[in-house]
Amino acid sequence: MQTVRALKRVAKPLQWVHSASYGRSFSALPNYSASSDSDVQDQVSVEGKAKSRAAILHRPSSLNALSAPMVGRLKRLYESWEENPAISFVLMKGSGKTFCSGADVLPLYHSISEGNTEQCKHFFGELYNFVYLQGTYLKPNIAVMDGVTMGCGGGIAIPGMFRVATDKTVLAHPEVQIGFHPDAGASYYLSRLPGYLGEYLALTGQKLDGVEMIACGLATHFCLHSRLEMVEERIGKLLTDDPTVIEASLAQYSDLVYPDNTSVLHKIEMIDRYFGLDTVEEIIEAMENEVANSGNEWCKKTLKQVKEASPLSLKITLQSIREGRFQTLDQCLTREYRMSLCGVSKTVSGDFCEGIRARLVDKDFAPKWNPPRLEDVSKDMVDCYFSPATDTDDSESELKLPTAQREPYF
Repeated sequence: MQTVRALKRVAKPLQWVHSASYGRSFSALPNYSASSDSDVQDQVSVEGKAKSRAAILHRPSSLNALSAPMVGRLKRLYESWEENPAISFVLMKGSGKTFCSGADVLPLYHSISEGNTEQCKHFFGELYNFVYLQGTYLKPNIAVMDGVTMGCGGGIAIPGMFRVATDKTVLAHPEVQIGFHPDAGASYYLSRLPGYLGEYLALTGQKLDGVEMIACGLATHFCLHSRLEMVEERIGKLLTDDPTVIEASLAQYSDLVYPDNTSVLHKIEMIDRYFGLDTVEEIIEAMENEVANSGNEWCKKTLKQVKEASPLSLKITLQSIREGRFQTLDQCLTREYRMSLCGVSKTVSGDFCEGIRARLVDKDFAPKWNPPRLEDVSKDMVDCYFSPATDTDDSESELKLPTAQREPYF
């Protein structure tokens, strides 16, 4: 219990608090010229209440994975709702047993295979702009993370003001297992977790449940799945944009919960001992020594998770989380965009495509990583993922965020 209490104390800075700036205007207007065909409207449907709107991810066959048209529709909806004075607050949820399983990477895989990286640029640009919109939203916004919440599914929810987890919530960042990196703002919020928990989650893909998300500060409220209808009915009747009133309504149906004895949060001291080390090589060596000396089962399991990942992804991910500790949300998104474009361009490695091939296309689960070993990953390779565009003709390789018009409220 003392460990959990300590975690909650350390996690307090992660609670996003909205500034008193509802009346501040900004210049971004919804793009009404973008496509809004019936398929996309079905995949992101809208539920209207008296003073609120809800965006519902509805793509059950793909576990509500985000496609480019879905991200574009979400962004347009949130922009228009923010401008509409008749709407006081907004909500996002998923249909079925999933909130959002992350990005739909198969279209990206096929685009890269066809040499069309422009579609990938567009997808990541739209996605990261929507994450920034969430993190700087002028009205109270709620994300109900009921069910599977993976990859950028966390990115479109966690930067918001209120994050509701349930007994069905499962959060994970398994990007290193497909030769990628935790993105969509993940290097921002994972780096702000207690101790070196963020590094552990990013390098292993380990899952957290809803109770653990509350304990470490990733969620603001915990509600049993069976009570969600009552919660939505209650907040749907609200006629205010006052965050304290909305928070009180969410808290009315929230439960006081603590991680059970099997939770990884009770191993925070071991996590800090290993994942607080400077390099991936040192992390692995320290755990291997522990296994050799004591046969520690947790270290065995953790080593297996780390060694399944792309060596290059492990190195760029560790550096990404470490840099994220000292960066703002927009700085993290800008850096993640550089990293993502480097990955899809195959400038250094084709691990992203290889990881997707192995897990989602051929499903042989035997990726051939390049480079194949940590010792083969050079500093120049890693640096390439973090280097800003220097050529003026390559300005599109830099993410454009409306930082002059918007201020994050973290």
